[in-house]
Amino acid sequence: MSFDDWIGREQKSHDTLTPQTATQWCATFNIDVPERWIMPQGIHLALCTPDARTAALGEDGHPARDESPDSFLPPFQMPRRMWASSDIRFIAPIAIGAVVERTSRVASIAEKEGGSGKLAFVNVEHETKANGTLSVRETQTLVYREAAAADAPLSPPEPGEGVFDASEWDAHRLIVPDERLLFRYSALTFNTHRIHYDAPYASAVERYRGLVVHGPLSASLLLQLAASELGDNRLRHFAFRGVSPAIAGDALNLVMRKGEDGFELGAFASDGRQITKASAQL
Repeated sequence: MSFDDWIGREQKSHDTLTPQTATQWCATFNIDVPERWIMPQGIHLALCTPDARTAALGEDGHPARDESPDSFLPPFQMPRRMWASSDIRFIAPIAIGAVVERTSRVASIAEKEGGSGKLAFVNVEHETKANGTLSVRETQTLVYREAAAADAPLSPPEPGEGVFDASEWDAHRLIVPDERLLFRYSALTFNTHRIHYDAPYASAVERYRGLVVHGPLSASLLLQLAASELGDNRLRHFAFRGVSPAIAGDALNLVMRKGEDGFELGAFASDGRQITKASAQL
């Protein structure tokens, strides 16, 4: 089946950055609400979130997809969906109280054969405006994978004997994301993907070792590390890519260092396994 008809499909969504949303975002990450009401970078991830009805959700918790003209994303046969990466351009900050509009467009679709079976990649371009001003331009890559075998090894493996070495990084923060943080982030982003809150489903169906830390959650934590080192709303470009799953209850090392062309950031497990790779420019 060809999915060319999905290329170019658009959808618009609207929201308002209310004081309550801003307060809950800051409470989730143990930071103060800015006195000037200009929110830190990353808040757009909690705006214009999916609003599919519960009856329209698939088994995994994502909105079900079909061949109708109303289906924004293609109905791939591969059931496992992940947020693979994002390339984000910050153009203007978003203030509390702003009226927000997001235009999303399917930019490209590619199907490939990987070592674990068939894969499908969808690039979605998002433009977020706040009070009519373009604030964030983002290209998000989604990847779809075949169902996991019932006897597939749980992923990722338990942490090994290695130890993450933070000495080569300029900034380092250690965090242990737990079920409470995952729940709050799912609520803020209206994300009903069951791998983030349904442990039996995550292990039995998708063969993860535990609840999976959201890719954008790791990215949000890295953005906050950058803000603590450089100041709020200093970045003009931030890109991140998921390398390996992070599991709730496991230590997560967040790091950043100055490079030749901006900053290199990353998230690593306790044994040195890389989880997220990121870069940023002022």
